[in-house]
Amino acid sequence: MKSVVDGYAAIYDAGEQGRREQYRSLVNHYYDLVTDFYEFGWGQSFHFAPRRRGESFKASLLRHQHYLADRLALKPGMQVLDVGCGVGGPMGNLARYSGAGFVGINNNTYQIERAKHHTRDVGSRCRFIHGDYMRIPEDDDCYDAAFAIESMPHAPDKAGAFREILRVLRPGACFAGYEWCLTDDFDPENAEHQWIKNEIMVGDALPEIASMPEICDALRTAGFELLEATDRAPESDPGTPWYRALQGRDLTLSSIPRTPFGRALTNLTLRVGERLRLFPEGSRAVSTLLNAAADALVEGGRSGIFTPMFFFLARKPERPEG
Repeated sequence: MKSVVDGYAAIYDAGEQGRREQYRSLVNHYYDLVTDFYEFGWGQSFHFAPRRRGESFKASLLRHQHYLADRLALKPGMQVLDVGCGVGGPMGNLARYSGAGFVGINNNTYQIERAKHHTRDVGSRCRFIHGDYMRIPEDDDCYDAAFAIESMPHAPDKAGAFREILRVLRPGACFAGYEWCLTDDFDPENAEHQWIKNEIMVGDALPEIASMPEICDALRTAGFELLEATDRAPESDPGTPWYRALQGRDLTLSSIPRTPFGRALTNLTLRVGERLRLFPEGSRAVSTLLNAAADALVEGGRSGIFTPMFFFLARKPERPEG
């Protein structure tokens, strides 16, 4: 693991241009490092959601996923592309909810193996492509819908990624997603805002973070008709903001690692475990990286300069008659 940590650090230190040019290696190194940590602390759905008063974190994630299915009108018989499917948690939930068939594309081999495991109960309705969503290895006009849940922030070229999704959708089909964005409150001249942005980028393997208008412009540039675009973060109950799960404030076993005590205990356990060779060398460095990213995400949410759930719904134009 230490060599993977070093490889990730080297790519990130290459600067923005280097991160864009080596985005596949950057993302692969990152998810080789963090997938097991994410599953331990987060479950099978690596994303955020607006929470209602009294709603559990897991229930909010499921509702957030179902919202996409409803907006895309998913139903049995449809073939749906999950762009950047992670370990398959949302895909499996949406297959059970809608009855549609799903294909997940993912650049990371280990995550695909985990996704196959998590979706084994839905059988042939979920399959996977090991590939890059910047160059989807599928024919034109072959999907009835597509969605991306917080996976597109890794794209080095938003319009290019959206253009590739447009290509594989059938005319009239829709694409929906949740995107990580800087809000209108972000001030590029504010040093604290820049620090928060940079910490999120480093801790989550991002080449950059787009603004909300930039995502809308990229969808239109790619050829989509933009039907709707809105930030869903303000829908959260004030007592349970989207970043609450990162603060360890929920009284559950899974939240303990995110409390100050849990972080200290994890750090001590990993340090001792590395010395005793119970954990791969570099495990503590990964934990430190993720904790720093979590702190930055919380600050981004508190300050209102960042959202992980800018929702968009876009449609591929119908072909002109004749």
